[in-house]
Amino acid sequence: MASAGSQDGPRQARALVLARHAKLWLVPSILCGLLAVVLSLLYMGGILNPTGHLHRLPIALVNADQGPPPPGRTESLGARLTREIVAGTPGNTVDWRQVDQAEAMDQLSTGKVYGALLVPQAFTADVAALTTGRATERPTLTVLTNPGLGSLGSSLASQITQSAAHQASLALGKELTAAVPPTASGTGTSATARLLLADPLAVTTRVGHPIGTHSGLGLSAFYYTLLAVLTGFIGGNIIHNGVDTALGYSDSELGPWHTRRPTVPITRTQTLLLKMVMTAGIMLLTTTLVMLCSVTVLGMDAPHQALLWVFAYCASLAVGLGVQAINAAFGGIGQLVSMFVFIALALPSSGATIPLQAVPGFYRFLSVFEPMRQLSDGIRAILFFDARADAGLARGWTMIAVGVVLALAFGFGMTRYYDRKGLHRWTPQPSE
Repeated sequence: MASAGSQDGPRQARALVLARHAKLWLVPSILCGLLAVVLSLLYMGGILNPTGHLHRLPIALVNADQGPPPPGRTESLGARLTREIVAGTPGNTVDWRQVDQAEAMDQLSTGKVYGALLVPQAFTADVAALTTGRATERPTLTVLTNPGLGSLGSSLASQITQSAAHQASLALGKELTAAVPPTASGTGTSATARLLLADPLAVTTRVGHPIGTHSGLGLSAFYYTLLAVLTGFIGGNIIHNGVDTALGYSDSELGPWHTRRPTVPITRTQTLLLKMVMTAGIMLLTTTLVMLCSVTVLGMDAPHQALLWVFAYCASLAVGLGVQAINAAFGGIGQLVSMFVFIALALPSSGATIPLQAVPGFYRFLSVFEPMRQLSDGIRAILFFDARADAGLARGWTMIAVGVVLALAFGFGMTRYYDRKGLHRWTPQPSE
């Protein structure tokens, strides 16, 4: 009788022999290669050139100037300045929203604009004072940021508004310099004044809608959304695999131990119902633990904790039910399909780290229906914008409801179809 040790050589050799078969490599290599290509294009394609893909980034433009038009002009300098800023913006890169100051603050507080540029009330009078030598300081334009929309989006808006203000200052400076002749000496006060006239406007930047210091520079909403989606996605797959193992429809392996339970005769519809009920129960636990860790242990700023918990639970539940429906419909490849639906396509189209106005149009198209964008808007509204419905919370609730209905309809529709066709899963296994 050959010893176990003498059999090790042939077994190892058999693995090497099998590894030489090209067909064994073909399907895994193609699938893994396609996955690498698709994920690379999806993730890197959305982040490499945000300024180059900028399309109608919303920024408020406020003209509060109440001064009379200068001699020979029909409009105030503030009106002229804002008009030239809009006209001087290349293409459709910026959506300048010309509103009054109250409306600008409202849009900042609901996350509708990434920033604002304010022209002060006495702008015309302050500029006129520069030409008379009575001015003690430069007229100031104010740039407001909105960190609740993320550090990158707020930074883009700030750069755009500061650049627009600087260009407007230089253009106004050329006109003022030409209108004020120099003194004979060209020195002293007159020379200093002309230097001031060449670039007459100062620009100051401040936060337009403040957020808490424990908000990750505006990114806590995205990461909390990611936690809600991942707990729903991963939890749903854990429940799916655990139920199938417990009911005898898949093997259980732990290290060298392998078991297969006796198959429990049960319809596909009843199996899906069991998995969805368990998903609804276990998401209660995961949502609570996420909040305890994030808010209680780590101190994340969360002004509406009860609403945040309810919304995050419903978001995780919608994702979990979607995972169960997709797995029930597609079988073995269901987990790959749900990964693309809830993770691969959702992350780059969420608009949470890079504004949707700064990504290629394909991602803006995905954002219309991909769940992470809708959920991120809802959680962002709760964390940063006083849980206002018009800040994205209403749309978030709507899309959660749509997602739950679609998951239930698709999942039970497919399982009932399989059951009616007699496409049962069970293969009787002997009892041990």
